[in-house]
Amino acid sequence: MSVTRRLGLTVLLAAAVASTAAAAEPASGEALAQQVREVLDKYHVPGASVAVFRNFRIEWARGYGLANVTTGQPVVPGTLFQAASISKPVAALAAMRLVQAGKLDLDRNVNESLTTWKLPENDLTRATPVTLRRILSHTAGLSVHGFGGYEAGAPIPSVVQVLDGVAPANSEAVRVTVPPNSKFEYSGGGYTILQQLLVDVTHTPFPELMRREVLDPAGMRASTYEQPLPRGRLGAASAGHEKGKVIAGQRHVYPEMAAAGLSTTASDLARFAIAVQRARLGQATRLLSRENALLMTTPVPIPEAFGLGFENFPPKEKDQRYFGHTGGNAGYRTWLLASKEGGHGVVVLTNRDEWKAVKEIADKVREAYGF
Repeated sequence: MSVTRRLGLTVLLAAAVASTAAAAEPASGEALAQQVREVLDKYHVPGASVAVFRNFRIEWARGYGLANVTTGQPVVPGTLFQAASISKPVAALAAMRLVQAGKLDLDRNVNESLTTWKLPENDLTRATPVTLRRILSHTAGLSVHGFGGYEAGAPIPSVVQVLDGVAPANSEAVRVTVPPNSKFEYSGGGYTILQQLLVDVTHTPFPELMRREVLDPAGMRASTYEQPLPRGRLGAASAGHEKGKVIAGQRHVYPEMAAAGLSTTASDLARFAIAVQRARLGQATRLLSRENALLMTTPVPIPEAFGLGFENFPPKEKDQRYFGHTGGNAGYRTWLLASKEGGHGVVVLTNRDEWKAVKEIADKVREAYGF
């Protein structure tokens, strides 16, 4: 990045920060804001949205930098970012609500409920079936770690074409390649099976289903799983960036909505996390029972495995005090981190795929608040 560009970005960062504070910050708030600006500058990340929550309430939400370096649009608290893989635990909550309603069974072979498409059987699945519990915890032995999305204007495959790896899909077929329930094997492909399962069981388009089951009940009014974003949402959306430039078409399209298709704000993800935190205490049972909230946020008994939707942090330590999820789409990098006790946490959304920046921002917030 040129010196002129960097100076211009710094000025715009300062202007955006000054105008987008949503709530009171601690006494060290301006120092923290300066630290965030320095991290963005250090890693050449155009913009970020950060929300901090404590005692089960959003303490503040703030935008930093630019949503789009071409137009100069600033990031504000209402700016939409692609959540990337944070889409997964939000989709998992919808699945758990259907389990509560008796429409799905965690331990039933998913092929018994899938109607539009069936997971091809092989010796591995005949020995141990693929179940919803195993899909949600990434222990189903399924392939396809993640998805690259599709540039604007490119042909978009159906979910069935994605699952079978058929053109115009740009990913391999989703199949069982490891014995189910034998090891942790992260699979965005598994969550695409989940997407089709939820649609088949409810006979409802996925974005509408997610609106009804999770987004509205959790107060995530700004969020949507619609892919591509509808025209009315584009004005509030950030663009993805690589090497200081907006990516082609501003953002990729992800028909793999459950795995990577959520567009959201830092505040909405904070509301989602708080709802799960309260459910863990039995205080939000209209959304999720305490039992199922604990299942979502407690690792299954397989090394390094997730809970039923959420990652646990620190990942390799016994004392995992946090749950959440990370995410990375073309031009975006994100992190949701929430405490299992006390109702606090942080959401960091950025519009460049640079994990070091996201982690450093989250770490500085945790240091400032003593999380």
